[in-house]
Amino acid sequence: MPEQITEPTSQPIVASYCTTFLKPEMRHIYRQVTGLQRYSTFVLTRERQCETDFPFRDVELIPRARKNFVKRFWLKYVMQKPPVYYRGELQVLIKLLAHRPADLMHIYFGHTGVHLLPLIQEWNRPCVVSFHGMDIQPRPQQEGYDTQMRELLQTVPLVLARSRSLFAELEKWGCPPEKLRLNRTGIPLEAFPFTQRPMPADGSWRFVQACRLIEKKGLLTAVLAFAKFHRKNPRARFVIAGSGPMKDRVSALAKELGISEAVELPGFLSQAELAALYAQSHIFLHPSELTADQNQEGVPNSMLEAMATGLPVVATRHGGIPEAVTHERTGLLVAERDDEALFRALEQITAADDSLYILGEAAARSVREDFEQTHAIERLESFYDEARELGAGRVAR
Repeated sequence: MPEQITEPTSQPIVASYCTTFLKPEMRHIYRQVTGLQRYSTFVLTRERQCETDFPFRDVELIPRARKNFVKRFWLKYVMQKPPVYYRGELQVLIKLLAHRPADLMHIYFGHTGVHLLPLIQEWNRPCVVSFHGMDIQPRPQQEGYDTQMRELLQTVPLVLARSRSLFAELEKWGCPPEKLRLNRTGIPLEAFPFTQRPMPADGSWRFVQACRLIEKKGLLTAVLAFAKFHRKNPRARFVIAGSGPMKDRVSALAKELGISEAVELPGFLSQAELAALYAQSHIFLHPSELTADQNQEGVPNSMLEAMATGLPVVATRHGGIPEAVTHERTGLLVAERDDEALFRALEQITAADDSLYILGEAAARSVREDFEQTHAIERLESFYDEARELGAGRVAR
């Protein structure tokens, strides 16, 4: 992947703040940062990761503040200031932004917005915060967090969210509905072209799921459903692309069910490798589920990529998934945590070759219409315009 280079420009500037730039599963953020057309951007981050996979030259690594233990103790325990104060980050960021002026800031993830709330309140430029799914969770174990989240939603001029399902949760937090904007994930369609797949005459179905291996992705439910399908279709295979803390549990369950040879866990794949995997597959699985700590999906990026190639989806009525998958038109949707219902859906969707093709073609068309990257970037930049207009008074003060 060629390095992205930001040239000097007279365009308005957005400072893109992401605590880690970037974890492997954050490809959607890279697409937003590098896809901007009318705005130029530089990245503010505390840690650089996966630089080869996500090359971007204009990155400002936030320097660590000098440690002053007496001052830190006073601010933390006596004045009871938030971490961005007592760690010295606030002063560092204000100094950095004086050196690298911007017209607004886009803060990725709600919990990062909470952490940066003092900066948002002090900086004389507008900020927008985007919510992606897991960052909608309350944190009762973190003193003051929930109060600061509500304050954040009142402070920023606009709040971006990846799905309408997140709108409802943000309104529960007290976010004024008029501040909410739908920040759809953009898919580069040229990287995930539509593929016409021959259906297997010998039952060698290929299922795929691509995600972080974490609880909300419904991985155990997927393996249980696939095991039932495999008993009737022993040539079927299931590839789960991704890495994460549940890898050992998934492997152990596949072994317990006697399907280890039919379940492959190749780890995180590159964009090109994922596209090739989708082209070789017949159905995309994504049975996401709400966790006990209220972690939920927006609209899964990998699901949209797979749909763009013509893969129909078997998933759950969870989070933003029904906003992208229409039941019996672009895929099949079942209840969360119901491996029997998921298995029946797999049987239904593989029963007739023509219906599988019709669902896949409709899936690809829906992504072209609703999630194409250029259109998504245009909408994002219109939100930046709006935030700057709403924040004009702050600039003038």
